[in-house]
Amino acid sequence: MFRLLLNCEKIINYCIVMKPSVELFRLIKSLSKSEKRYFKLSSSLQSGEKNYMKLFDAIESQAEYDEVSLKVKFAKETFINHLPSEKNHLYSLILKSLRGFYADKSAAAMLQEQLRNIELLFNKALYKECGKIICKAKKMAYDYEKYYFLLDLIAWEKTLVEEEYSNGNFDKDLNKLVDEESLSLEKLRNIAEYQILYSKINYVFRKGGFSRTKQEQDLVKEISNLHLIKGEKTALSIKADTACYFIKGLCATTEGDTEGSFTHFSKVVEIMEKNPLIKQELPKRYVRAINSLLYAYMDRKDWNSCSIMIEKLRGLIKKRGFESIDIQMKIFTFSNNAELMSCVYRGDFEKASNEVVPSILAGLELYEGKINNEEEMIFYYNISRVYFGSKDYKRALKYINLVLNNRESGLREDIYNFARLVNLIIHYELGNYDLLDYMIKSTKRSVIKNQRNYKFEEVFLKDFKSLLKAKNVDNLQQRFVTSKNDISEVLEDPYEQTALKYFGFLSWLDSKIEK
Repeated sequence: MFRLLLNCEKIINYCIVMKPSVELFRLIKSLSKSEKRYFKLSSSLQSGEKNYMKLFDAIESQAEYDEVSLKVKFAKETFINHLPSEKNHLYSLILKSLRGFYADKSAAAMLQEQLRNIELLFNKALYKECGKIICKAKKMAYDYEKYYFLLDLIAWEKTLVEEEYSNGNFDKDLNKLVDEESLSLEKLRNIAEYQILYSKINYVFRKGGFSRTKQEQDLVKEISNLHLIKGEKTALSIKADTACYFIKGLCATTEGDTEGSFTHFSKVVEIMEKNPLIKQELPKRYVRAINSLLYAYMDRKDWNSCSIMIEKLRGLIKKRGFESIDIQMKIFTFSNNAELMSCVYRGDFEKASNEVVPSILAGLELYEGKINNEEEMIFYYNISRVYFGSKDYKRALKYINLVLNNRESGLREDIYNFARLVNLIIHYELGNYDLLDYMIKSTKRSVIKNQRNYKFEEVFLKDFKSLLKAKNVDNLQQRFVTSKNDISEVLEDPYEQTALKYFGFLSWLDSKIEK
């Protein structure tokens, strides 16, 4: 007993020094009930002692990964002496099980399986059977526009033709296969070119949001005027076609062209709904396009269509091709953020705070560690807007601080920048006047440092500082009027109007003027 306790103490001391890896824990925790059932069923078919199942069950029962407790629990087991290799073995077995579980649920998995079958049949000199599978697999590759797999299949087909030539059969034309291969390569290159352009415009939007200067818009226009985007019939496949219209939609969005955004994203949705296999192949693109349409409907104040699109988005959860956690998270974030913003724009703060916000917080807990920083930042910023609209300024401050304190450098500088401005307004409403003078200076330094010192920010900060110098109520009222006039003048510049998408600055000033 003493020796066992001594061993436990050594284990604990070792684990304090060496930080354990949590990859296996995260993989096990990500498994659905069906995936776990499949893994346990396939494991039960194996004979012999299964130490990995003991490890699986122990880790599955943990709320947080605790390697010390595992080593204490299995201190009498020999496998605990080589725990890292046991963990690696279990990790590999789970991945193998998942490959089997999803073997017939994605085009890529099915084509990989067919390529293995082709190789097996060829090695057994069953050339006729091999040819049949190639023919079947090629149809699937064309249907799903899987040109990488198509190149492999054409290579096998060429191998079969060469085999027939060796046997004196010259019926097949090798040149046709070479031409087919060249066309596949051209389509692959075309898709890759659109992916590069998408990455460029996506970077512009993810870094700074809407374009607010001529220089920023020139960069967007440079992309939108490229031949691949502006030219006719430049997309050589359905996938490339959806990418082309998606890029056009993003360009329109960053330029504040709401009609152009609506038109182009509608086209993406239309193309994908006419080609369900491509929609199934590119579920994230489809979900993003619907999300963009949602905001286009909001700009039009078409709340009925907006609600329909939110339900359409949520209805995808049970559709084939949309089952992955990655897509489920996107559906959660997009639909809930859209509903939250719909409530904000309509002034329905009661529904937002009582129904939508609790749903969002539950989802954030469910997907903890998986939802990206940008989406978390947007959630917290918009929740702060809800509580501000409800005049619950303490909660508004709590969530705006989550934006400001969990900022990732270079990510959505636009949201971070406006969060600094909204933070000032919240503190003003809370009566924290003694803090505001310092905070205004700090905010000014921040917007200059992050190159977000546009005319709107400059005028807002100047006028906001003047509010603190008001000597009496009448003087304060006059300063609110002056501030509104100054900001309204700035907003005559279309580049500056974007500020109102982030917060109702004029509405807030009106509420003060009208008491």
